[in-house]
Amino acid sequence: MTSTQYGIIEVKQPEHPPRSLLVVPHENNNLIVGFPAFGPGTYSGNQNSMQKSYSHPQTGERISFTPATTAQSISAAAYDFKNLAKPQIFDPQWLQLGYILRTSEGVFVNLPKDKQGNVITDEAILKSHLNGIKPIRIGKSDIYIASNTEKLKDFGFAPYETFQTGIQDGKKFAEGGLARVLEHTEEKANALGKIASTKFYLTGVNVWAFEQTKEPVLRVASLGSGRVSGSGRLSVNGNDWSNEGYAFGVLDSGKASAKNL
Repeated sequence: MTSTQYGIIEVKQPEHPPRSLLVVPHENNNLIVGFPAFGPGTYSGNQNSMQKSYSHPQTGERISFTPATTAQSISAAAYDFKNLAKPQIFDPQWLQLGYILRTSEGVFVNLPKDKQGNVITDEAILKSHLNGIKPIRIGKSDIYIASNTEKLKDFGFAPYETFQTGIQDGKKFAEGGLARVLEHTEEKANALGKIASTKFYLTGVNVWAFEQTKEPVLRVASLGSGRVSGSGRLSVNGNDWSNEGYAFGVLDSGKASAKNL
């Protein structure tokens, strides 16, 4: 006969705070991000929050997150945009897509990091990563969409001639070079087109703060609903740095638990 332990068996509290997860389709696979998005805070502050320890919502296993690329952020935002990202992120704040580098010629997105983990802003090094990439003609210039490798993740470059700034309709924006490199697609940026549709923004899109610079400028690309009352526009901001907003983190540790979702 086995001995029985009598008395109350209490619920074991997780070692780390639990974090819900959102599973969305992305590049013919599943993308798993923390939900709700991290924030509101500065982009650096939100990144710090991602790297803390959390508990898997089903297994209690320790998990943490890494910053989403611009393309991953867009996929997470586009999923059930009407009920999730728009009311929870876009309307009250900004969605911080990720780092970009504005230069005299165009915009680099999803910058690689050096051995110390710092974002590379050396324009010569970034241009070297474009070697061998098939150029994609848009208007009078070419964009570059790099294949993903160990060092490069959703890396791309869009010259200013490949996209329009200012107020425009959602279709024009989605077909431009900026939208394509942000979404990391050679074709029309369908997810951004979905977000920018007249179903959500009757008066189109406003692309701003993507001007030429004499020296490279590191910034964060952000999306949000127009802040002017009644504007009804999707705002695409290329100069975010210290504003408070939200950012998506991709499931990092505890990947084995993702199979349970």
